[in-house]
Amino acid sequence: MNIPALTTNHSQLLHLHQNPENFIIHNQNLKTKTNISIKTNNNKPSVDPIILWTSSISRHCKNGQLHKAASEFTRMRLSGVNPNHITFITLLLGCTNFHFPSLESSCFGALLHALVCKLGLDKNDVMVGTVLVKMYVKMGRVDLARLVFDDMRVKNLISWNTMIDGYMKNGKDKSAVMLFDEMPVRDAISWTAMINGFVKKGRFEEALEWFREMQISGVEPDFVAIIAVLAACANVGTLGLGLWIHRFVLKHDFRDNVKVNNSLIDLYSRCGCIEFAHQVFKRMRNRTLVSWNSIIVGFAINGFAEEALEYFKLMQNEGFKPDGISFTGALTACSHAGLIEDGLRYFDVMKRVYRISPRIEHYGCIVDLYSRAGRMEDALNVVQNMSVKPNEVVLGSLLAACSTKEDFSLAERLMKYLVDLDPDGDSNYVLLANMYAAVGRWDGAGKIRRKMKGLGIQKKPGISSIEIGSNIHEFVAGDKCHIDTENIYAMLQLLSFDIIEY
Repeated sequence: MNIPALTTNHSQLLHLHQNPENFIIHNQNLKTKTNISIKTNNNKPSVDPIILWTSSISRHCKNGQLHKAASEFTRMRLSGVNPNHITFITLLLGCTNFHFPSLESSCFGALLHALVCKLGLDKNDVMVGTVLVKMYVKMGRVDLARLVFDDMRVKNLISWNTMIDGYMKNGKDKSAVMLFDEMPVRDAISWTAMINGFVKKGRFEEALEWFREMQISGVEPDFVAIIAVLAACANVGTLGLGLWIHRFVLKHDFRDNVKVNNSLIDLYSRCGCIEFAHQVFKRMRNRTLVSWNSIIVGFAINGFAEEALEYFKLMQNEGFKPDGISFTGALTACSHAGLIEDGLRYFDVMKRVYRISPRIEHYGCIVDLYSRAGRMEDALNVVQNMSVKPNEVVLGSLLAACSTKEDFSLAERLMKYLVDLDPDGDSNYVLLANMYAAVGRWDGAGKIRRKMKGLGIQKKPGISSIEIGSNIHEFVAGDKCHIDTENIYAMLQLLSFDIIEY
């Protein structure tokens, strides 16, 4: 399928409903006929009624008033003025940007589609066809989007990218890959749709593989792709690739992009390189609340409690109002430093002064705060009186504290909660069994293991990982599935001989 040489881009498509007049001007470059003309009457210029009606419709769409836009469209038809493709694009974008899922927008969009089909615009007008694809993708009806896409006689890059992005956002990654392979030409947006899609699905290693393929193809990533790849690196822990991307960023125009720098701070923080994260933060020309939150949380999770609380105060001095994430960083810092009173004070200020309703992560910090201080009953009291249902992370944290304090009574009470939350989870059973074994209570350890066996729960093997050449290699005990297994075991044997000799 040949892609026509169109000068349109995503911004034109996305902002069409805001400024239809501008699109009319740009439309000359698309070599698409319009029904626009300037008429004169008594030497006074008059605007074609199509422009007036479409502008009015666009204004309602822009304000999210789809019912008024539909009403205006009906009046336009009753007045004898026929809509053109720009009118339809404006209305379809109005449906797309309306609050989904919505019966109102879905029904009206379907009616517009029927009228568009009657006029043949769905097949012959690339912009109309593409907006129809986008609308059905937003509705979650990728099957209908694909029917429209396949019926389009002319497609451009935006059409292909919209369909691929729709597949990825709706969990149809196999269909997205197949369509991607059929594309005659691919740009940065095509690759980014795939990379970002896998990142959002939590398949970070696949996202990095796609990024490597993008590099091999010679397509240079834009800042959106960079942000997606940095997120994948942060989750997998590929510091080497992250450093390479940082060097790449420094050589390009988006080196001062706030979102890119925020992602770099998050990457370095999660990889334990808090000093690098701090350097990125200090060099930023402009900072947002996300920038401050990233460095505060980064300091906190890496054990730099004093610095985290210092930046929490500096953020407020700079005029930024802390949100729930800011307080998560402050509470985590207090927990790691054992600052019980300070942590409780921050928790109270968050609720009373800033009117922020505590979320599960805030309660988790308070539970951890009490647990580290050995105040187990206080921690349990928080769990029992939480305004949200405790999850396995909060309860698991308290169970781990029970192991440290050898509080078997509380541990057994917690297991009842944990079994209800995660009946197939092995880690909590193993932790409790190890608690009994550590103090020689083999009857208790045996009872837990028999219970695991009866429920069909098996202990998952622990995984070790190592980064070599920006690639993450994972291993389990006795693993022989790695591609370089023979070389690895040969090296281990040599090391064993060296150990014996010394």
